[in-house]
Amino acid sequence: MHSATVSFLLSGLQVLTALGIVGFWIWWFRAKHEESWWPAGYRQHEQAFVVPDIVLAILLVVSSFATMAHVAVGSSLALVAAGMLLFLAIMDATYFVHNGMFARKRGGVGNALLVGWLLVLSLTMIVHHS
Repeated sequence: MHSATVSFLLSGLQVLTALGIVGFWIWWFRAKHEESWWPAGYRQHEQAFVVPDIVLAILLVVSSFATMAHVAVGSSLALVAAGMLLFLAIMDATYFVHNGMFARKRGGVGNALLVGWLLVLSLTMIVHHS
């Protein structure tokens, strides 16, 4: 696949992921969070990610547009965003494993898809922008 096509597709995926992050937090603050199986402190754990996730979403969008506009800093910003995605994937995977949240009855499929997506996108961005 041509590099320009890959850049375009990857930029689109970055923007969609940023929108997904923002959408998650809009849902999060409107939901009741009454699942009895959630570990103690789960709400506080999640809320600690609001600011880093918003910074990540901004970096995903800015690096996407900068890359598409052939601005030199675009790839550097994309690598920073990729590192944040990778860190988030590792943090989520570790937390989910330690708290049994990959179990099907505890949203495990969605949690696995989330971690998988974060890993795939971050590694793809690292390879593409390195």
